Amino acid sequence: MGKGGQRNNFTDNTAQPKVWTSSYNPLAKDAPKLPTKGEIKASIPAHCFKRSGVKSMMYVLRDTIMASAMVYATSQVLTTDLPTTANEALVFVFGWSFYAFWMGTILTGHWVLAHECGHGAFSPSQDFNDFIGFIMHQALLVPYYAWQYSHAKHHRRTNHLTDGESHVPSNKEDNGLGENLERNTFYAVMHEAMGDGAFAAFQIWSHLFLGWPLYLFGLASTGRLDVRGKPLDGRTADHFRPSSPMFPEKISFKITLSTAGVVAGLGYLGYLMYTYGALPVICWYWGPYTIVNAWLVLYTWLQHTDASIPHYGEGEWTWVRGALSTIDRDYGIFDFFHHRIGSTHVLHHLFHECPCYNALEATQAIKAFLEPKGLYNYDPTPWPVAMWRIARRCHYVEGSTGIQYLKSLEDVPLTKDLKKKSS
Repeated sequence: MGKGGQRNNFTDNTAQPKVWTSSYNPLAKDAPKLPTKGEIKASIPAHCFKRSGVKSMMYVLRDTIMASAMVYATSQVLTTDLPTTANEALVFVFGWSFYAFWMGTILTGHWVLAHECGHGAFSPSQDFNDFIGFIMHQALLVPYYAWQYSHAKHHRRTNHLTDGESHVPSNKEDNGLGENLERNTFYAVMHEAMGDGAFAAFQIWSHLFLGWPLYLFGLASTGRLDVRGKPLDGRTADHFRPSSPMFPEKISFKITLSTAGVVAGLGYLGYLMYTYGALPVICWYWGPYTIVNAWLVLYTWLQHTDASIPHYGEGEWTWVRGALSTIDRDYGIFDFFHHRIGSTHVLHHLFHECPCYNALEATQAIKAFLEPKGLYNYDPTPWPVAMWRIARRCHYVEGSTGIQYLKSLEDVPLTKDLKKKSS
């Protein structure tokens, strides 16, 4: 077994008296033998994998009706005219914030269904899947084919320290830590200057409201290798250029088409802003758009991040190890709006072709198979509490080899303490 970081077993007094910890520790001497993908699949009823384009379109219709009802109801009680009194300002701010949150929450359902299209889970016809998925994703300014490709890699190489994609953990050097944990630059210095709580709040804000565009532009959370398996070495792996090191040449036309769709969408929004003014477009579109982005980053972040979840370097990583490093969480009412993408995510990473409307039954089946072996990750912590805990405890890994666990800058000595120790 390769050298790597040790797993932290801690009680986080800032969250709950008892903190959830994954029962699977690959570093333990008594770590269970992992089942094969085929053995796991055999535990799931065969009908769970049956895809229906008609049934999937009914969910699109359901979400579209909710979105239309939200637009109509909002149009009856709110205006995009600038408020002139304090009471009007209060109604304007709270009213449009309410609309942005719930409309964004509803539209995240469309986002998830388009994501199903990309995986081939929407219907048996991939042409139909791509047609529907392209429309829904491009309407939300997602470059459909580009993200379809990068997200497929995220599934192929889940929790791989170098060849993973999306939420690949940064190492201590990336965070500005020196060989002896000196706080030299970047996040390490920011954390010390801001303090634990403020830095955690910054982590949440930056993930939810900056994370998605930064990722699409190749500026955060990408893998470390290009499509040929070579280090990026400073090259930008964005989702918009056909020549991006993220993509093979054979899909250049699809990447161009996706980018053209985003440009056309932005152009149309620009036309609307020119015609009707910026404020109506901000209220009706950009507010919900921001919430959609926040939800999708939140899911990806929370379903793959915890201080007790391992990340694997080359030589330690296997597909089953990576897929089983996923976490299911309960999102309450939002499971209804988002087709249970967060509460059935372990199943989704094992078998992305299973449609969302069968995912709960399939999850119950794999839980019955995996949980007695200590291999099913379900964190019952309320998701806002888990988000805060992760923002405080999961910042970096020591390196990109062996088996690594996320560590916290809160455990790194402050500069003044290091100076006292060295003097």
